[in-house]
Amino acid sequence: MSKSAESRASIIEQRKTLHTNLNFAAAEAYKMLRTNIFFSLPDDKKCHIIGVTSSVRGEGKSTTAINLSYSLAEAGKKVLLIDADMRLPSIAKKMEIPNDLGLSDILVNAGDKVGISIHKTLVHENWHIITSGSIPPNPSELLGSGRMKKLVGALSEKYDFIVVDLPPVTVVTDATILSPVLDGIAVVVKENSTDKRALNECVRLLKMSEAKILGFIMTSVKEDNATYRKYGSYYGKHTQVSD
Repeated sequence: MSKSAESRASIIEQRKTLHTNLNFAAAEAYKMLRTNIFFSLPDDKKCHIIGVTSSVRGEGKSTTAINLSYSLAEAGKKVLLIDADMRLPSIAKKMEIPNDLGLSDILVNAGDKVGISIHKTLVHENWHIITSGSIPPNPSELLGSGRMKKLVGALSEKYDFIVVDLPPVTVVTDATILSPVLDGIAVVVKENSTDKRALNECVRLLKMSEAKILGFIMTSVKEDNATYRKYGSYYGKHTQVSD
């Protein structure tokens, strides 16, 4: 198989894990995750800001952020998904939208590109996306800046939920730097893959930054286990989804 054919096959396979293309078990698992998010956050706040991260790369955090935000929009909430992984972004590619203007460009230009940087998806009218933008030399400094705090505050006036895709916690400090502006963080783990020591370190670092850990989301659950795990294992702050 040629590289171009392999690339097309990979894109087709990837689409099966996203929003409207999810199989029944995965779609229901994300609905359960959405319900648990509703119960985990107070209902007296106009906009809830949720971070999605993992201990290391390759555990499905970006796919989870996409599907969680879509599920919230499906429930009638106005939702903004932000790709804050400005080092190795993937949401623009997964969603097949341009990434010429995004979060980094908004922060560098003091917010004057916010309007034109928001993508209104064709998938759902309530679901909007800000991609990562140009890869900057200083992602951590941008995320920890006053401009980022001001941007999140301004966007909070327009949305019910903001879901932020964050870099892995044990790789860079970006997730912990941004934690003060988040209402909580969901940590993605991959079945039969996530290293326990890395996960423990992830939790330790998040607690040190005083982040509120909403729970753990398990990806890549096998179909024959999905139903049992979906209904039986949230207790203890765990939810399983098929990635």
